[in-house]
Amino acid sequence: MRVDPAGLPFIGGALAVALVVGYFAGWRVASVFVALALFFTFFFRDPERVPPAGDDQVLSPADGRVLVAGAPQPESAPPGAWQQISIFLSPMDVHVNRMPVAGTVTSVRYHPGKFLPAYKREAGDLNEHTEVTLDHGGQTLVVRQIVGILARRIVCRVKEGDVVIAGGRFGVMKFGSRMDVFVPQGSTLRVRVGDRVSAGLTVIAVLPEGPHRGTQA
Repeated sequence: MRVDPAGLPFIGGALAVALVVGYFAGWRVASVFVALALFFTFFFRDPERVPPAGDDQVLSPADGRVLVAGAPQPESAPPGAWQQISIFLSPMDVHVNRMPVAGTVTSVRYHPGKFLPAYKREAGDLNEHTEVTLDHGGQTLVVRQIVGILARRIVCRVKEGDVVIAGGRFGVMKFGSRMDVFVPQGSTLRVRVGDRVSAGLTVIAVLPEGPHRGTQA
């Protein structure tokens, strides 16, 4: 199975420590660091996935459990008329992020903030996050990678002007986090609070017909 490159320093570091500790203190003690390297390998796993076809479908950008599905939380929503889907990622979930739709990246913004538990309502507004805005055939979608109490590092590998495909990899969040997706208000949601979703596979919404552009500040 593929491992995301962001995990290689963690895996290599744990194995290096295991070698040093094994040499000086014995392999029984070193086994703790070998187990840590195995956990990092598991955490940064990146399974191959084949997205379902459908230009009007919005795919889940992350593995995890749905926290919000419906009206946006007003304190954290971008300007405009939206519906919101929020997904909580536990440390056991795949943390590689995938694009919900095909289109063009119109902006990437980093917002410094706090490190509250990602499942808390206020985390979407107050926590550190990266916001990616997409243009999908005249329709605007917003995706946010949000850190949590454990996830202190966001990797976002797209920039303004990039052309992306639905289900394509675009980043990773480390050690527990949250993903917020804002879709046009007229979209039909396909998930409910409590549902489990898989990045690049689960259809979380269907877009309305015709352009619908949110107003970004």
